[in-house]
Amino acid sequence: MPTFVWEGRNRTGESKKGTMEAKNDAELVAMLRQQNISVTKVRRRSRQINLQIGTGVKSRDIVVFTRQFATMIDAGLPLVQALDILANQSDNKHFGRILMDVKHRVEGGASFSDALRGHPKVFDELFVNLVGAGEVAGILDTIMLRLATYIEKLMKLRSKVKGAMVYPIAVALVAVAVIVILLWKVIPVFENMFKDMGAGALPGLTQMVLRVSRGFVDNIVVIFILAAGAVTGIVMLNRTRRGKRFFHIIYLKLPILGPVLRKAAVARFTRTFGTLLSSGVPILDAMDIVAKTAGNIVIEEAIYKVRKLVSEGRDVATPLMQTRVFPPMVVQMIGVGEQTGAMDQMLQKIADFYEDEVDTAVAALTSLMEPLMIVVLGGIVGVIMIAMYMPIFQVAGNIRGT
Repeated sequence: MPTFVWEGRNRTGESKKGTMEAKNDAELVAMLRQQNISVTKVRRRSRQINLQIGTGVKSRDIVVFTRQFATMIDAGLPLVQALDILANQSDNKHFGRILMDVKHRVEGGASFSDALRGHPKVFDELFVNLVGAGEVAGILDTIMLRLATYIEKLMKLRSKVKGAMVYPIAVALVAVAVIVILLWKVIPVFENMFKDMGAGALPGLTQMVLRVSRGFVDNIVVIFILAAGAVTGIVMLNRTRRGKRFFHIIYLKLPILGPVLRKAAVARFTRTFGTLLSSGVPILDAMDIVAKTAGNIVIEEAIYKVRKLVSEGRDVATPLMQTRVFPPMVVQMIGVGEQTGAMDQMLQKIADFYEDEVDTAVAALTSLMEPLMIVVLGGIVGVIMIAMYMPIFQVAGNIRGT
């Protein structure tokens, strides 16, 4: 949405100026007129090159905002005044500008949820819909506190999953770097040394390692081009829905990491679904939002199938079981919650349980991967070193025998 720079006067004749996002200058004039400002000058701000990566707003910024906003609303501050205070005191200047734009939209007659909807990259559909439900029910402060708690729990869950994935990837990269250096720089030095020593016929293991090293050095440019092409291809494939679905299926079926990712996905689904239902969002709307924020296409498609059957009059538990994506225990507990009329509370209990399970699984994964990676890396380096020192021992034996 374009940004306009405007100047004008209020009813008392005082000069005003500022910036605001709008679809066009006519919408801008209409929004300012509702604020009793008569526009005298308006121009569209020239488009600047945006070097910012991502949204520029961290989850922690949103958590702090929602908690402080809830406290201000509960204390009786008007919504516009609360937004103005939080926009001016925000440490993240980019987020402060977004909040100021939200404030201008609210002053222009938009509801708070509609104003937030103008920034979908910062405030996702779940956030906006919960705020809308809070506005309708008159419990906006309660909803904002609930949102803050939800985002905090999601941040913790995401950091645990990242920790589970980062460690093995980092160790694997170090292992690859060590092997590349050995093949590229170290082994050729040993080969030249063997020639100078006149080692004669080399052991079979040594010859094999030397052949691998020569092949790597002779084709190093081709190997790096192929590696870069493979990485680029994976990134490009992951940007398509079909490619992303392929990788998401693999993630859930990985032998060690897969169960951790599945538990994290279940925790995210139940936490989001439970938060929406407890906030008064209709079940079909809640399932639509949960599917969009699932973070995994396999789970997203499963939830949409369940939603379709629920819209036709089915219960929630039976279609969930048919998807074979969610564990039987989860489905049975959801079924019990559905029958007792306390599904939102049951979903929160399931989320708590699976978040603890993710904690335990990540700790176990880390303790397992550390010795495994050390053994694998040590084994590879050990074989290479043995292959390089065998001719030296052979030459030393020949010298003693003469």
